[in-house]
Amino acid sequence: MHASQYNHMAESMAKYLPKGRHLDVVELGSATSPNQVITHRTLFEGVDHSYFGVDVRDGNNVDAVMPKPYTIPVKSGSADVVVSGSVFEHIPMPWASMLEVARILRPGGLFFFTAPSRGHKHTGVDCWRYYPDAVRALAAAARLTLRHVHTHYPPKSEGRLDYARIDAAEDYWGDTVAVLQKPVRYAPTMRFIRPVVRWWANRASRQGPLGDTPDPATRCSVVRDRAAGPWDEVLKQARARKEKDQSTDEAATAGRS
Repeated sequence: MHASQYNHMAESMAKYLPKGRHLDVVELGSATSPNQVITHRTLFEGVDHSYFGVDVRDGNNVDAVMPKPYTIPVKSGSADVVVSGSVFEHIPMPWASMLEVARILRPGGLFFFTAPSRGHKHTGVDCWRYYPDAVRALAAAARLTLRHVHTHYPPKSEGRLDYARIDAAEDYWGDTVAVLQKPVRYAPTMRFIRPVVRWWANRASRQGPLGDTPDPATRCSVVRDRAAGPWDEVLKQARARKEKDQSTDEAATAGRS
């Protein structure tokens, strides 16, 4: 997770997250990268919610391991909100994962999505970069309604995108940010299409040239952009909690000696 992605997710939630009621939240791809000290859970502080993190491998911030790369271990129609940040670029067949997101969402439920539109290869399997049209295509495939999408493109010079002027310290990845919603009257034909696509994707993940879905422990960025925003305060609080825990452990160890 990088700073600009976290801040963009926070902005989307501030605008679209339902208020004044309990929310059942699922995060797809919740495992933390090496040295990562914050997660998307912090975005729900002060909100009445339950939180369930799933990933293809066990690790920190994971409540359940997915039995197969394209099978989310969550009951159909049980999530008010699904969150996935900087994950879909690592999924070889994202249309299958989007169908699973649609399956677990309740009618009217929201999917908060971020993924880079540019940047270097940063894991063993790094398949995609996303522009708004890519998100529109995935939304159409899963029969989800696109509420919002935008990409942080490079600045312009003389009417053209100028990649040489990208501020690598603040917007290296050029995040694409989207909010999708499951219609109250969801397409009934999807209950026939989804199981076939899921079976095919899970089977292909074992036999294809890419092999299984990559270990989330490798999902880390060499470039760590530092866009100002909610990230900074949350990071400060997380480090303070970590230092407090270390001090408590040291005091307890000293007391036993």
